Amino acid sequence: MEYLNTIWFILIAVLFIGYFFLEGFDYGVGMLVPFLGKDDIERRVIINSVGTFWDGNEVWLLTAGGAMFAAFPNWYATLFSGFYLALILMLVGLIVRGVAFEFRSKDDNPKWRNFWDWALAVGSFIPALLWGVAFTNIWMGVPIDENMHYVGGFFNLLNPFALIGGLGTLTIFLLHGALFLSIKTEGEIEQRARALAAKLWIPTFIVYVLFIIVGYLKTNLFFKFGVNPGIIPIFTVLSLISTYFFIKNGKMGWAFILNGLTIVLTTVTIFMSMYPNVMPSSLNPEWSLTIYNASSSPYTLKIMSIVALIFVPIVLAYQSWTYYIFRKRVSTKSKLTY
Repeated sequence: MEYLNTIWFILIAVLFIGYFFLEGFDYGVGMLVPFLGKDDIERRVIINSVGTFWDGNEVWLLTAGGAMFAAFPNWYATLFSGFYLALILMLVGLIVRGVAFEFRSKDDNPKWRNFWDWALAVGSFIPALLWGVAFTNIWMGVPIDENMHYVGGFFNLLNPFALIGGLGTLTIFLLHGALFLSIKTEGEIEQRARALAAKLWIPTFIVYVLFIIVGYLKTNLFFKFGVNPGIIPIFTVLSLISTYFFIKNGKMGWAFILNGLTIVLTTVTIFMSMYPNVMPSSLNPEWSLTIYNASSSPYTLKIMSIVALIFVPIVLAYQSWTYYIFRKRVSTKSKLTY
């Protein structure tokens, strides 16, 4: 039954891929609201472009967390106790963001709306940055003792390599948001989003290159790949380069897909290079959490697999239907809810 451990490791990776792809543009749009919207109506258009999707996108995070808790409880316990302060900060950001969506249009006072616009931007900025910091730390290893306890502090997580990883998720989510707005809005907002996407691609690419260089010099992560890292890491870089090609040629739909593919392949690379570890120890490789010593019992994994086979297709069908129903562009002439 050990194959179930691998299957659930892959399923959790898939859930995070879905979360980063969908919530990535969601975060990007949230951060861009005060900068791309010149007046209240334009800001409402930008917020409404994701208004029907943002809460559904977060289902992927809740499902990933629930799956991690049930399939690999030791991974969940070590991660959430070790990264406690960072995750609380992230949770505060997500709460502020959700409240901003709901409260912004409850009052016509410009100061009220401006406050919630910035709350939405900050609430989107915090998780966009911290997800990169968290996954870079998990990827390169953190101080875990022989009892599966994280023995570092909060500031251990804010090392230079992890901060570059945080900048990586921040910039690529911003780019993802600008590309989404270029295919979801009309008029001047669309034009501004197109122009901004071309500008955002440059820092995104620079941060990705910097992340690879620092990772190669400061860690042994890339030695696992060798001279030839394999097709997935190579296609990750190629898809990011292709994104710029399509932006410059005005093919914004393709640019959005290619940028999303970069997010997908980056996440695949991280999970692929960790396997079979789920949380490597920087103190002693033998103390690392793996898909075997961090997992639930075979019976639990078997029951979870049956439940997943029933409900995952339902969730996928529901969310696909949502995106199909609300596929039209949003403009200043649309009925604005938020």
